[in-house]
Amino acid sequence: MNPSSCLISYFFWYLYVCSLFFNFFAFASSIERKNYIIHVQPPDDFDTEVYHRSFLPVYHTTESELEEPQHLIYSYSEVFSGFAARLSEEELNAVKKKDGFLHVYPDQYVPLATTHSPDFLGLHTGGGSWPRSGLGRGVIIGMLDTGILPSHASFTDDGLPPPPKRWKGICEFKTGGCNNKIIGARAFGSAVINITAPPIDDAGHGTHTASTAAGNFVGDASYKGNANGTAAGMAPHAHLAIYKVCTRGRCSIVDVLAGLDAAVRDRVDVLSFSLGLSSGPFQYDPIAMATFKAMEKGIFVSCAAGNGGPEIGSVSNEFPWVLTVAAGTMDRSIRATVKLGNGKELDGESLFQPANSGPVSYPLVYPASNMAANPDCENFEGFDIHGKIALCMSSGLSGRVDIGSSVLGFGGTGMILMNSKPEGYTTFADAHVLPASHVSYSAGAAILSYINSTTNPTATLVFKGTVMDSSPSRTIAFFSSRGPSKATPGILKPDITGPGMNILAAWAPTLMHPFDQGFNIVSGTSMATPHLSGIAALIKSVHPNWSPAAIKSAIMTTSDNVDRTGQPIKDEQYQKASFFAMGAGHVNPSRAVDPGLVYDLGVNDYISYLCGLGDGEAAVSAVVHRSVNCSLVGSIKEAELNYPAIVIDPRSGPVTVNRTVTNVGLAKSRYAAVVYMPKEIKVIVRPRILHFSNVNQKMSFAVTVSSRGNLGNAGAEGSLMWVSSSHVVRSPIVIPAST
Repeated sequence: MNPSSCLISYFFWYLYVCSLFFNFFAFASSIERKNYIIHVQPPDDFDTEVYHRSFLPVYHTTESELEEPQHLIYSYSEVFSGFAARLSEEELNAVKKKDGFLHVYPDQYVPLATTHSPDFLGLHTGGGSWPRSGLGRGVIIGMLDTGILPSHASFTDDGLPPPPKRWKGICEFKTGGCNNKIIGARAFGSAVINITAPPIDDAGHGTHTASTAAGNFVGDASYKGNANGTAAGMAPHAHLAIYKVCTRGRCSIVDVLAGLDAAVRDRVDVLSFSLGLSSGPFQYDPIAMATFKAMEKGIFVSCAAGNGGPEIGSVSNEFPWVLTVAAGTMDRSIRATVKLGNGKELDGESLFQPANSGPVSYPLVYPASNMAANPDCENFEGFDIHGKIALCMSSGLSGRVDIGSSVLGFGGTGMILMNSKPEGYTTFADAHVLPASHVSYSAGAAILSYINSTTNPTATLVFKGTVMDSSPSRTIAFFSSRGPSKATPGILKPDITGPGMNILAAWAPTLMHPFDQGFNIVSGTSMATPHLSGIAALIKSVHPNWSPAAIKSAIMTTSDNVDRTGQPIKDEQYQKASFFAMGAGHVNPSRAVDPGLVYDLGVNDYISYLCGLGDGEAAVSAVVHRSVNCSLVGSIKEAELNYPAIVIDPRSGPVTVNRTVTNVGLAKSRYAAVVYMPKEIKVIVRPRILHFSNVNQKMSFAVTVSSRGNLGNAGAEGSLMWVSSSHVVRSPIVIPAST
């Protein structure tokens, strides 16, 4: 063959091979692939990632064997037996046929569920749990959120020691970023945008929650001059480990699971998880499985109850091995008062506090066809609002500032935002774009009545800035998700309430607000959760050997079920709050570090509880990551789990449950049982006196609950208290309403 013929042959051979590659990748790119979490049997003495890759498809051409790139997103090793992969339907079906396959979970996106709050919670540098705990010194809090702004003053490492020797994490900031406060930072964004960005906060949320949990002291903190004071997290000298699992505000379960996996591997002590996950059977919930593994390794997990309230049964993250946190109010208001033309004054809130707002009265308009209809505050068709104050209806958790933008765009001078009836008395301090006041449903109804009583209604907006000791405090926010749990109704959820309304904390510039800096005021169970994460760190610092269940018990049994005036904590309607709204009560960190007694639980207790749910051994094995024989480990009913709350139904006859407490207070101590319950319910505690002679001594007792008459469909609530000369250990007793 002559050289020219060889060149021609090689050329056509080259084109042929190139066409194979081109056709392969063109075919591959045309296939629709989705993200999945694949649950598989744990490997036996085999490299985990190699084992996981063995489930993935391998492609063949007539000339070569090619593995499709980017199938494997994450290989989980610590909290979940499985991996995340991007697969077509055909490829997924092939994976399902492999030996060792257990289950598949489609990826889903979950929503993202302070200067005064330390003082409000009784945390002071001069005494109490702060100095006793060293401000959380030596404890590592892992934050699963939107990242962090490391340059913020809240994250300086003044006064902090180096990370503990057990720390195994890494820092992915390209230059600087990590110090003795932020000891590690990683980003997990492959499932959202197919690239991993730095762990810089691109939404503000993660910076806010991290500084709430463990921000260092920052003087003269405020938002546009409001809520001024010294900002600090709950555990100012705890370390922070950042796991960015949300990109541009989107949180993929695939990435969340990867963050959990890394946090456990890195050896954090506390995990803070401000994401609202939907309720469902635990054996089909990768987060239930992952948090179980974290608990098994001694990590305390704090989760948001969700922002689905006030709907009954809306609580999320209801696994009994995590702390589920509800959101409450504080005693601080950013006051904006509405003064009506008839002289009546109604208090509301707003972060828009103009410095030169004189007592000028403006016409007041309700842009609706009639007083019974909701106002149209989007286009104001048929209404002239120029130079007037418009009364509009709140849009709930979001969009409130947008309503004001619409009012301003149509020439309005001001806005009064009134709550709907379900929102009750929960009002937000928002950075409105015009003079505004957010008022309660009751105040809004009074304003409507006034408008309807006169032909020329007028109003004045009076801005009073930050007002302390507003009453009532410690109410439950309307949006805070409620129990009972759908997945496990025999366990009280939420567990506890923390401050979650109008919380001032560190903030980061975002794409929507690139010039925001310093601090911001935000609300949600997302804000309540890091308060409890920081408080758990304080307890862990004082009691490093306590289990997650012991820490949770200390938080729940020392909580307050009354407000600052001694009245029962109220809900958003100013009615007595149910335990299904507030959990055991509002957290009291000063007492939580010294609870006297704790209701402790171990891994085997939770396994017996899971066996008692009746979902089968396969379901239990899926949650706990190993084969379980329920006949060997035993099974218990939900009410028999040694939980620091009792949920029970005596309608069919007396019910007895057993509990065991561990003495963590004075070695020689005597506790007497005191029961508060409605007269229709009879409660017998045996024995009624517990005598302890040693620290860590355990004693058991039985609680029998019966109805004195026909309870009907109504529920009932009360408390069992163990009282000594130095401690009060309170546990809720709840009889749910019958549906």
